[in-house]
Amino acid sequence: MRVHVRVPATSANLGPGFDALGLAFTLHNEVWAEEGEDVTVKIQGEGAERLARDAGNVVARGVKLAHEAAGRVFKGCTLACVNRIPTARGLGSSAAAWVGGLVAGNALLGAPLSKDALLSLAASAEGHPDNVAAAIFGGLTVSCATPEGVTAVSLPVPGNIGWVVLVPEVSSSTAEARALLPRSVPHEDAVFNVQRVALLLAGLQAARPAALAAALDDRLHQPYRLKLFPWMPQVASAARAAGALGCVLSGAGPSLLAVVAGELGDAVARAMEDAARKAGVRGAARVLGVDSGGATVEAI
Repeated sequence: MRVHVRVPATSANLGPGFDALGLAFTLHNEVWAEEGEDVTVKIQGEGAERLARDAGNVVARGVKLAHEAAGRVFKGCTLACVNRIPTARGLGSSAAAWVGGLVAGNALLGAPLSKDALLSLAASAEGHPDNVAAAIFGGLTVSCATPEGVTAVSLPVPGNIGWVVLVPEVSSSTAEARALLPRSVPHEDAVFNVQRVALLLAGLQAARPAALAAALDDRLHQPYRLKLFPWMPQVASAARAAGALGCVLSGAGPSLLAVVAGELGDAVARAMEDAARKAGVRGAARVLGVDSGGATVEAI
């Protein structure tokens, strides 16, 4: 049997929702997988020149992990990957690889693992649940790690909200971005973020875009990460001047995510590109839709 898997790109945090919120986009990696006697990997698209093509490939590791979790013997697999999600840009390329491998491996075994089981496996492999939850379930996800595993809920996103992603040509390491974060934060900063993540979720669910202008602020991670992205305030300011409700780091960066109401997406995208270029950073911005279904799989 051969299976075909599609996994969406994702943006984590959305400003104040650090390690809790994720959003799936209509930009997908694809994986074709079948059982084999060894591991072989073909890659087209993003990262093709540097990603592993053997058992060290993350998609292949995901296939193996699904076998181990199901108590099955893993001999090997033949994989063909088409990557459209930019790597090391804060759009969930690593999460997509783990989820793609796990979903493919599970399908090859006859789907003995539930989505919740796949979520816990992916979150453990990735180190945090936000991107993998959105990749598996789609839409806007709220996820929480517990001693028993990961709990996640997928929420609908209002259609009158648009999402603009600026993808710089420079890359960034999630580990490096996390290393900048303090071990503790002031109580007032914690309260600040609790208020804003609650307002963000309420504003989205009530389809009240105006509330998002205040809701996207953050004090837990973005102020510390500006050391890596000193050009972010200039781009964010340009996005807001063009009509965006706010502009935040996508995950650990360096991509930036602007939130817009109505039909302002193209104008905001051009403004972000221009501001980045003036700051000495080349990049491309595009308007992305929300993937409401998450990872899909079919036998072929």
